[in-house]
Amino acid sequence: MTAPAETKVGFFDADACDLCEFTNLIERTTTPAAVPRASDIQKNIPIYDMSTLRAPLEETDERREILTEWAGVLMDGPGVLVLRGAYAETAVLDEATSAYEAIIAREALASDGGGDHFAAAGSNDRIWNALQKLCEEAPDVFLRYFANTSIDAICEAWLGPNYQMTAQINLVHPGGAAQQAHRDYHLGFQTAKISAEYPAHVHDLSPVLTLQGAIAHCDMPIESGPTKLLPFSQLYRAGYAAWRREDFRVLFEDRHVQLPLAKGDALFFNPALFHAAGANTTKDIHRMANLLQVSSAFGRAMETVDRTKMCKLLYPHAVQSQKAGTLTTSELRSSICAAAEGYSFPTNLDRDPPKGGLAPETQQALFIRAIAEGLTEQGFSDCLDLMAKNQKP
Repeated sequence: MTAPAETKVGFFDADACDLCEFTNLIERTTTPAAVPRASDIQKNIPIYDMSTLRAPLEETDERREILTEWAGVLMDGPGVLVLRGAYAETAVLDEATSAYEAIIAREALASDGGGDHFAAAGSNDRIWNALQKLCEEAPDVFLRYFANTSIDAICEAWLGPNYQMTAQINLVHPGGAAQQAHRDYHLGFQTAKISAEYPAHVHDLSPVLTLQGAIAHCDMPIESGPTKLLPFSQLYRAGYAAWRREDFRVLFEDRHVQLPLAKGDALFFNPALFHAAGANTTKDIHRMANLLQVSSAFGRAMETVDRTKMCKLLYPHAVQSQKAGTLTTSELRSSICAAAEGYSFPTNLDRDPPKGGLAPETQQALFIRAIAEGLTEQGFSDCLDLMAKNQKP
């Protein structure tokens, strides 16, 4: 996703996004020469038959070649691929499904309904941190479920080794509505205002920090609403600024494609790809997918810092400075940004859901709000403690 040489952009502005440029990008075609190891190309999306590729992935040279092709598909190609038969045996999927259904039933009794990022409340059942919960519910099933060399290979193809796996179950019931077109984590989970504050080169970087995937736990015909996809849309550099625009969403609805999936198939895509879950118009298919969100090993700071403690120590001095006017608003904000956590994730989305927005409140936002609302030192401390508690596993 390298910018054309003549393009010099420091920041992206939604008003400056060019629908014609976007349209030209998505009118490309995936050719067999570009994906020689694909067994088929459907609607510009390459399909890889893992029954024939599973063995070559064990050979170093062939593995490198396959991973190189997959990375090219995700970066400069259509941005999405399907691993057909990623699970050679699907019995473990059935075992995992039973475990997930038990978790859903328990959580439904104990919760008023968790928040979701892009779906209407009640249209689905969501298990946050399904990775850990499956391990706790049925560690033997977890072991066999993730003993999957196909999934390991595609994660390594995009992120390199030492990636960090997370997963969320999404169970969409008959009648479940479709999502709106969007891009995904990281910048896709920020508000339009915050996203616009990140420079253009960070928009280029964001997609290579995560990989999006979905494991089909059941057969998913088109009418059950498998993911709507817009091949090549990840190539549009300003896409994180554009995806909320109505004209871009209208074009997505007009031009998106969907592929039916069989139980055991896995779909993976660049998080910058415009996509959305489809509507489940069936009467009897409860569409369950395990949504994998895999992160780069490099998404970590060098040092561990107790920012909660720092915020508590800093707060009375910040309040006094604000009252006395010894620091400007910008200067005070700069100091808060150096001390407080400015990102919502990782968090425990069961206790700290993204209700009312795409992401929970950050420490920095809480700090600034506390000063504005005149919270006492103890009140601010209590809020910080509750935030830290809610973020823990």
